[in-house]
Amino acid sequence: MTAMAHEPVTQEEVLLEGFLSLDTPEGFRAELIEGEIAVTPPPDGDHEDYINVIMKQVIRRSRTDMDFSGNKGLKLPSGGSCPRNHLIPDGTFAPTERRLFRGADSWMPCEGVALVVEVTSTKPNHDREAVKRRCYAHGSIPLYLLIDREKSSVTLYGDPENGDYRQSWTMPFGKAIALPEPFGFELETADFV
Repeated sequence: MTAMAHEPVTQEEVLLEGFLSLDTPEGFRAELIEGEIAVTPPPDGDHEDYINVIMKQVIRRSRTDMDFSGNKGLKLPSGGSCPRNHLIPDGTFAPTERRLFRGADSWMPCEGVALVVEVTSTKPNHDREAVKRRCYAHGSIPLYLLIDREKSSVTLYGDPENGDYRQSWTMPFGKAIALPEPFGFELETADFV
């Protein structure tokens, strides 16, 4: 009997393999964020209502036809020694002409995504603080829209560079926030109040 040589396996590879083989309960979702696995329960109805309000406005008012995917797995580059990040935004928008979602694997690359949306839920700091923001910026996603239910505000991050967004705009619920091109309209937030 001959022994087969195996290539060394790194801790990052073991973590990624373990993450990709997770069997989360129905409705739960797991993300791999900067070397940590985060599992979240199904969202409540208000969370889904915020996503619905945004999606309808983008579809109806955007200057560029947009496709939408709720809870689409994105593979994003990582920093340092962490494995590739695997995040599931609450909403992902991409220009229809790109047809990014057709034929995509459950974890697709983020190239071509125009905007990701997160609504704070049970772990608001993952959405609110720099963790997800850095991941999306590192993936060069042009815009990240954060709906912060605890703070009753909407923040739009833009101009990703060197692993973070260089610009941000925050408005309280009830005030419109401008979505730049390719969207080119003001997102109304009165329904969030």
